[in-house]
Amino acid sequence: MSQLIKANAANVRFEGVSKIYGKDAIAVSGIDLDVEAGTLVTLLGPSGCGKTTTLRMIAGLELPTSGKIFVGDEDVTDLPATQRDIAMVFQSYALFPHMSVQENIAYGLENSRMPRNEIVERTALGMDLVGLKGFEKRLPSELSGGQQQRVAVARAIVLEPQVLLFDEPLSNLDAKLRRQVREEIRELQISLGLTVVYVTHDQEEALAVSDKIVVMDKAKIAQIGSPLDLYERPNSVFVADFIGEANILGCDVIAHGEGKSSVRVDGYEFDVGNVIPADKEARVAVRPRNIVLSAGENTNTLSGKVKKVSYVGSHYEYTISGNFGEIFAIEDSGLPIKSEGSEVSITFKDGGSCLVPI
Repeated sequence: MSQLIKANAANVRFEGVSKIYGKDAIAVSGIDLDVEAGTLVTLLGPSGCGKTTTLRMIAGLELPTSGKIFVGDEDVTDLPATQRDIAMVFQSYALFPHMSVQENIAYGLENSRMPRNEIVERTALGMDLVGLKGFEKRLPSELSGGQQQRVAVARAIVLEPQVLLFDEPLSNLDAKLRRQVREEIRELQISLGLTVVYVTHDQEEALAVSDKIVVMDKAKIAQIGSPLDLYERPNSVFVADFIGEANILGCDVIAHGEGKSSVRVDGYEFDVGNVIPADKEARVAVRPRNIVLSAGENTNTLSGKVKKVSYVGSHYEYTISGNFGEIFAIEDSGLPIKSEGSEVSITFKDGGSCLVPI
């Protein structure tokens, strides 16, 4: 990496931060959060959960109603956006349509009154880092959506911000391009050692790019953890259902052991890889790919009937009904097809389910 663009990463810390609009419109409620320097942390949740407001408070575009925000060791709670060493990549990219790629990337540097030769070198390096070398003179209207996104990223990273923010950066791209650009963003974040806070409502995107994910619900943090932690060990029905798809089934907890529990669902007994307090009411969460279907009836299984079959290329999707309610299951397309109306036995893969408190 050139010495012209250096890691300038800082941590971000929220202490009891709330944001209330008007008298009682609570957007964010008393959250504590620590984003470590040099990591990519994603704020994830349904519309209206508070994730974008949280991002905007980091940027200084919104000021908190209460609580403190720190960037590094500096209290930035009341500082306006112009006085924070933070850059943001917006959902709309916010490129100047009359400026070339080179001029758009150099815009922030020009305003900083940096020496001209350094502006030119940094701008060239920024274009090279995002794969836009040779596109210097093109206007935004002459670029694809993915190329416009790269311009917005380059414009941000040449400023060497302490924190780089992304607000739904891939929502305007098609599925294939989203995958490509999210990989590029992650590679840049790692190679430059950037502190990145990333907002999305797309669970797959969050799982793919994040060191940690902050799941938000109803203005509060529901759970913080690595992608693996949240997928394998959700702490609530909401998180289990929101991070990837999950079947949430009523159950009886038969026994607790060391690190696991014995569970019964409609007569089918099996072990799950976690325990919850004995006084908590629980449900069992099972991922669709952790469900095994076999023809006919067998001992110690769930019995169900195939209600719907969908072929989606790489796999088949099944909706199965029974005394337990409905289960959604996924099987690879190479496996035998279960036809609609057929009777099936259902079991869960070892380690493929967990208890979640209600």
